[in-house]
Amino acid sequence: MAVCKKMNDILNKATVLVLNRNWQAINVRTPQDAFCQMATNVATALEVDGESIRPVTWDEWLTLRVRPQDSAVLTMRGPIRVPTVIVALNYAKVPKKRPKLCARTIRERDGNRCQYTGVMLRPEEGNIDHVVPRSRGGKDAWENCVWSSKSVNSQKGNRLPHEAGLKLLKQPVAVREMPVTALIRNTHGILDWEPFVK
Repeated sequence: MAVCKKMNDILNKATVLVLNRNWQAINVRTPQDAFCQMATNVATALEVDGESIRPVTWDEWLTLRVRPQDSAVLTMRGPIRVPTVIVALNYAKVPKKRPKLCARTIRERDGNRCQYTGVMLRPEEGNIDHVVPRSRGGKDAWENCVWSSKSVNSQKGNRLPHEAGLKLLKQPVAVREMPVTALIRNTHGILDWEPFVK
């Protein structure tokens, strides 16, 4: 049972970087999705071995040796290496996407500055302030969220800025859509992704 659970964890965790045919990062998928794409020739895997990177067909992938650093799934044929990077053979675009609204992206948009005082803040010194508080109908939206020092946010409470004697340095706006390549993060620290993800 533990082997099945471990294999399920391996197959269903998004740990495979997807590149377009120009080798630009465009997505992150599960190994299960990657195996399906490889088996139907929609994608080919990349074998990343130090400085050497080479495309590998599905038939060849099935015969690759599983190295100590590799994850593998057990099959009737024996262990098969789990790919870490695949190339979508017939896809050339780099889609665009707006970053997710969260504390990190609000902080980055506002340049790490409290939007009421202009003071530069360390990440732990600030948090998101809703210009129009949620208790008064304010939405979780780019245009209603700013980075604020915790003390100023606490002072403001559930009031509008002018009611608390505060003034915004600038009106918050939505960030522009960006190529998804800029938004993909190597949160699992997968070495094979390093040539493709900053």
